[in-house]
Amino acid sequence: MHVDAIYAPDLSTPYKLPVFIGRLPAGFPSPADDYIEGKLDLNRHLIKHPAATFFVRVTGDSMLEAGIHSGDILIVDRSLEATDGSVIVAALDGELTVKRLYQRAQTIRLLPENKNYQPIDIHPHQSFEIWGVVTNVIHAL
Repeated sequence: MHVDAIYAPDLSTPYKLPVFIGRLPAGFPSPADDYIEGKLDLNRHLIKHPAATFFVRVTGDSMLEAGIHSGDILIVDRSLEATDGSVIVAALDGELTVKRLYQRAQTIRLLPENKNYQPIDIHPHQSFEIWGVVTNVIHAL
């Protein structure tokens, strides 16, 4: 899975949407105004560290089993420490990729979440930099 585009968050205009309390039935519609709990600003909900956050649009299918599809937008936080098991955006030999980090002792691998792809072993002679930890995935249904 590769990074197709990189975006900075626009935090200049809060956009608050109504939040409904209670269960939302998938059957016969009912009036919902009585259940409005308040307003939700998605910037405040999804972005914990605004100065360290960016968005990327991804292409490819190597992370399908992690719920990441081609065309999805990922929210990436540079301030979080990438630990073993984190889904990360990394630059490997000048190319951005999204994978799960495997880090044990002196071994670093980038693991796909699709059985059709092989893990990528990181060797000392390669250029490798973690750009950030993926915190959320946005995709259309």
